[in-house]
Amino acid sequence: MTRLHHHNDHLACLRDSHMTSKSGKARSGQIHIGIGGWTFEPWRGVFYPKGLPHAKELGYAAERLSSIEVNGTFYRSQTPATFRKWASEVPDGFVFALKGPRFAVNRRVLRDAGDSIKRFLDSGIGELGDHLGPLLWQFAPTKKFEPADFGGFLELLPDKLDGRRLRHVIEVRHDSFATPDFISLLRRFAMPAVYTDHARYPNIADLTGDFVYARLQRGKDSVPTAYPPKELDAWAARLRLWTQGKAPPDLPMVAGTHKPQATRRDVFAYVIHEGKVRAPAAAMALIERIGKRG
Repeated sequence: MTRLHHHNDHLACLRDSHMTSKSGKARSGQIHIGIGGWTFEPWRGVFYPKGLPHAKELGYAAERLSSIEVNGTFYRSQTPATFRKWASEVPDGFVFALKGPRFAVNRRVLRDAGDSIKRFLDSGIGELGDHLGPLLWQFAPTKKFEPADFGGFLELLPDKLDGRRLRHVIEVRHDSFATPDFISLLRRFAMPAVYTDHARYPNIADLTGDFVYARLQRGKDSVPTAYPPKELDAWAARLRLWTQGKAPPDLPMVAGTHKPQATRRDVFAYVIHEGKVRAPAAAMALIERIGKRG
């Protein structure tokens, strides 16, 4: 059996766990692993086979990963037809995480972002159907924590869209957010903070929502799988702990005395490092490690 067949077996194991139960409710404790985007010239001939038509790259990536974080929605609005097209090219169990628009997060007064948020939600993201994953709201490194204004922003994020549940996740990049007040605010809205795994940005592993979102950004293109095998083993173990509702003991906590409820959580993990050439290899290596345990 080829290495690809082995990988597909592990991915199938993950996707089986993503299916709904007999009651029709989605099972909790799912792990989705992927990369940022799917259009990247250096991946051609490395991740994508030489000569693969660009129009088939999403389908190729979706056969080997279980999620992709979309960056394009940060810069410009997409159309309902585009979201429908994306949904038609990926298999069952695959989900897209979408970045909220820059017009909502790159502003001095966040509580005034209502129109930008509504425009994004009305752009057709619901056309993704079951392939719609978390909505990532990413703030600039210069944005400082102002509790009242930040709380006003979180109040603008709706729980549902056309009857479908929405899941919001917050990524902050200024050290002022490394405070128990920020953690308390997120818990009040039941929204998670991104675990950034970054050398400069605050790394916050406190569990504040009913799912976990990690962006693994310390990878290096000089390593065939971006992260060395032992580090991938460690990340696979952390992902499993998160699905069990547990906090990995080796990750930094801001409000460490709080004991979150030990309920199963869905986990979304994306390998996104600066060069990102090896990101697909790292994501597939993680999928293999998780799939071996089912």
